[in-house]
Amino acid sequence: MTLPPVPDFSGPIETDLSGGNLIRHHLFNKGTAFTEAERDTFRLHGLLPPNVGSLEGQVSRRLKVLRNFATNFERYAFIRDLQDTNETVFYALLTSHMEELLPIVYTPTVGEGCQRFSEIWRKPRGLFISYPNRHRMTEILNRPNLNDVRVIVVSDGERILGLGDQGAGGMGIPIGKLSLYTACAGIHPTQTLPILLDVGTDNQERLLDPLYIGWRHNRVRGQEYDDFIEEFVQAVMKRWPNVLLQWEDFAGANSGRLIDRYRDRLCTFNDDIQGTAAIAAGTLLAAVNVTGVPLTEQRIALFGAGSAGTGICSLIMQAMIDDGLSEAEARRRFYAVDRDGLLIEGMNNIHDGQRFLLRAREDVAGWTLRDANRINLIDVIENAKPTVLIGVSGQPGAFTEEIARAMAKNVARPVIFPLSNPTSRSEAIPQKLIEWTEGRALVGTGSPYPAATYQGRTIPIDQTNNSYIFPGVGLGVLAAAATRITDTMFMASAKALAALSPARTDRTARLLPPVKDLREVSAKVALAVGKQAQADGVAPACSAEELEARIRGFMWVPLYREYIRKPRRPR
Repeated sequence: MTLPPVPDFSGPIETDLSGGNLIRHHLFNKGTAFTEAERDTFRLHGLLPPNVGSLEGQVSRRLKVLRNFATNFERYAFIRDLQDTNETVFYALLTSHMEELLPIVYTPTVGEGCQRFSEIWRKPRGLFISYPNRHRMTEILNRPNLNDVRVIVVSDGERILGLGDQGAGGMGIPIGKLSLYTACAGIHPTQTLPILLDVGTDNQERLLDPLYIGWRHNRVRGQEYDDFIEEFVQAVMKRWPNVLLQWEDFAGANSGRLIDRYRDRLCTFNDDIQGTAAIAAGTLLAAVNVTGVPLTEQRIALFGAGSAGTGICSLIMQAMIDDGLSEAEARRRFYAVDRDGLLIEGMNNIHDGQRFLLRAREDVAGWTLRDANRINLIDVIENAKPTVLIGVSGQPGAFTEEIARAMAKNVARPVIFPLSNPTSRSEAIPQKLIEWTEGRALVGTGSPYPAATYQGRTIPIDQTNNSYIFPGVGLGVLAAAATRITDTMFMASAKALAALSPARTDRTARLLPPVKDLREVSAKVALAVGKQAQADGVAPACSAEELEARIRGFMWVPLYREYIRKPRRPR
């Protein structure tokens, strides 16, 4: 197997577009930055104001407008329109102001963007494949402008962040994720494709909304749903045999089984499960440097044992095994709490993905419980004395003052990760966690929060967010030409991220690199992922130097290139 060529982002671009058609093309539009020569060649005089501007000036102009809006949703709507109008300006703005704009294009604002997607939809982006159009799937995918697609993010909109079923509005998530593939990892926009599989919605508010853009029908389920997904995967594999397909925000009943079904048939992963696991594991590995307690001695309490939570535990457990524990020893260090309390043997409604987290009844035989009929999170904290508390429950405020103080009572530096998104679903507010633990907690959150303060100290809150992981994974897969994605590749991404932690050299520093450095983080993660893909035998062999050069070569920089007219074909 040979490595495919690296994209060439240098030199002029040939196009046969001209006039308004060129200006209206979101990838080719330069706005006022078209040169005089280009205005002559492409008949642009009169369509643009006479002053020839620059990309830097356009970014400054858009940033000024953006900052004048009153709400983040208004900013979201504005920047989405900018993406559909001039993609180069959009990415130049995003990459140069990542810390300010990441919360706008991604979590938490993207949640409201999905809820109100029908209000602001204006221009086509990506593909909506609805159940009534399933017989047209091949036709929909076979558009010539999609020939270069290398990365697809697909959702059916059923479990958008912690907000539930948003139907067709869930398209905001694939659009937002792929924006970060480009901004953070440099994947060229023409190589990305957001897809929404519209199988209906059970959200009555959406169905009754006269503005709703999706298929007005209750969700298709059961065998019909599975057949639709199978038809979609087969059509994708036929159209793009080497594509990377990322599953996003499918409901727990489907997310795990779909990745299990397709992971060996094409290059695919589920970011809610595997990406979330990697960012949680990577941040925990960074926190270990601060606490001074080895990973093998950590005790993990998980609140929310769905697919994301079980994925986190599985990856951390494997890291413990890598560090020397037996599988049985590693399992005993986890306490998973779900809607019916601590997962223990003999409980009803335990799904297969949770079984490895079941505790034996003798493990809790001597515990003091507040409710004899169930073991709640506070019981786990008081009896098991965990060193780490991770929340992926979507239950706002679940980490109460009592729980936080109980953690701090038993542990010198408790690690507390309320990871649920958006902020309205977070298990705790970081400032409160810092106060309740007397400034000792190491806090990571799924969405961005301002720094906390305690007794005159400013304590940065790390955004323990998948954006540190999935763009680099995708970049590594493309650069290495990997044909499959393995669990060890995600372990490699977690360890690569932990190696970049500022806390490795300064225990008072933050756990994760700053958001403004996400592009460099993605490059480092990509290198680790690409090397692991080679080690796992799912990518062609090449030297580390060649792999790193390929990674850099795949990273597009949003700059204007010269346009020249495409020669006419002879008749």
